[in-house]
Amino acid sequence: MGDYSTALTAHQKALEIARKTLPSDHPSLAASYNNIGSVYNKTGDYSTALSSHQQALEIYQKSLPSNHPDLATSYNNIGLVYANMSDYRNALSSHQKALEIRQKTLSSNHPDLATSYNNIGSVYRNMGDYPNALSSHQKALEIRQKTLSSNHPDLATSFNNIGLAYENMGDYRSALSSHQEALEIRQKTRPTNHPDLATSFNNIGLVYANMGDYPNALSCHKKAMKIRQKTCPSNDPHLATSHNNIGSIYRVMGDYPNALSSHQKALEIRQKTLSSNHPDLATSYNNIGLVTHLTFAHITRSIFIFEHFQLIKSLDNGSYK
Repeated sequence: MGDYSTALTAHQKALEIARKTLPSDHPSLAASYNNIGSVYNKTGDYSTALSSHQQALEIYQKSLPSNHPDLATSYNNIGLVYANMSDYRNALSSHQKALEIRQKTLSSNHPDLATSYNNIGSVYRNMGDYPNALSSHQKALEIRQKTLSSNHPDLATSFNNIGLAYENMGDYRSALSSHQEALEIRQKTRPTNHPDLATSFNNIGLVYANMGDYPNALSCHKKAMKIRQKTCPSNDPHLATSHNNIGSIYRVMGDYPNALSSHQKALEIRQKTLSSNHPDLATSYNNIGLVTHLTFAHITRSIFIFEHFQLIKSLDNGSYK
C-alpha cells in the first residue's frame, strides 16, 4: 500500500502542475487522470478510479482524433474498472470500443489487440457467456503466438483463460490440457514460489476434481497451498481458497477429520478479512456444516454396522448345531 500511496501522491502533484500551466483539455492532463485512476483501481477504490478515467476520456475526446490509441487506452481502463465493480455490461461495452479503435489503427497482430480480446473474453466469462469467452481468448492467444516468444508470460495467461472457459463449458480434458500448457510456461519463466504457479496448480486441481481424479486434485491443491504459504500474508484470501479446496477434496474422499480441519482454517481467515455477509463466509459455514453432518452420519452408520455384526455374531454363537 505504501508504494501505491507514493505513486498516487506523485501523480496528483503532476496533475496539479499541469492544471496550472496547461489548457484544460491538454492531453497531459488526461495522462495524469489516467495514472491516478490506475492507482485507485489497484487499491480497490473503484468509484474514484472510474471518475478519474472518465475525466481522462473526456479530455482525450476533446483533444484527439476519434481513433487515437490513447482513446482506446481510456476505454480499456474504464472497462477494467467496471469489471472490478461487477458491472459487466458497461465493462463489455468499454472494451469493445477500445477494440474497435485498435482494429482500425493497429496491425492485425498488435499486442494491444490481444489485450482487448483477452479483456473481452474475461468479461464474457463473468457474464456466463462461455462460448464467446473461449472465442475471444483464442483470438488473443493466436495473436500472442505470432508475436511473442514461446515462453512469454502472456501466452500462459491466454492458455490459463482458455482453460477456465473450457472448464466452465464442461470440457475438462481440453481445460486440463490448456492449464498444463500454462503451468509449463510458468515453470520455465517464473520463480518456483511465484503466485502464478499457485494459480495454475489450483486450476489444474479444480479440473482434476471435476474429472473425479481426487488424488491428483489433492496433490495439485497442496502444491498451490505450499506456494501461497511461503508468499502470501497469513490472512490472504488465496490461502483461504486453498484450505477450502483441500477440504472439499478430503470430504469427497471420505477423510472427514482433515476436511473439517481444512474448512475451519478457511473460515478462520475469512472471518478476519471479509464482511459478515460475504458469500465466501457462507461457503465456509456451509462446508463445515456438511462435513459435520457427514461425520455424524458416518459414525451413526459405523455404530449400526457394529451393532448389527454383534447381533449376527451372537446369533451364530447361540445357534443350534
